[in-house]
Amino acid sequence: MRKMVEGDEDAFKYFFDTYYDDLCNFVNGYMRDEALSEDIVQSIFVFLWENKGSLPPDCSVKSYLYSASKNKSLNFLRNQKNKLRIVEKLGRSADYIEDASDQFMEFDELKRIIGNAVDQLPDRCKKIYQLRRDEGLTNKEIGKKLGITVKTVEKQITIAIKKLKEHLHPYLEHIFILFLFFHFF
Repeated sequence: MRKMVEGDEDAFKYFFDTYYDDLCNFVNGYMRDEALSEDIVQSIFVFLWENKGSLPPDCSVKSYLYSASKNKSLNFLRNQKNKLRIVEKLGRSADYIEDASDQFMEFDELKRIIGNAVDQLPDRCKKIYQLRRDEGLTNKEIGKKLGITVKTVEKQITIAIKKLKEHLHPYLEHIFILFLFFHFF
């Protein structure tokens, strides 16, 4: 272990050759997929090599590798389960998505609704919001350009966001569902 921590590739190769097959079998007990199990074990060895300097020289490599393998396998399975749950919810929401899609037939429709919300802002608030969003100016730059304090800019942006949230509130669920739909499919 001390040699590997110091960067000795032969020492690392020894650990790889000694534990790789057994770890693949161990991980496959969780994953039930040989190729995926090999990927997980390889990623653990890569992590071990990249972080060898942070391991104590008296660390039990075998214990470390088995613990890391178990944790990585369980994390992978948990993440897969969460992804499946999201996809199932989206599947159950297919009718809802169709309704939302009908309401926003095109992205331009969504832009129009947001544009209307921005147009309903008070003039000063709208100007500050547009400078921030469209030109990407900082609060300080907006204040300098308009001759107002940074605090005033912050207050106006807060007002703009609050008013936009209020105006777009009826559409938030549709926007979120469409975002999920386009993000995952």
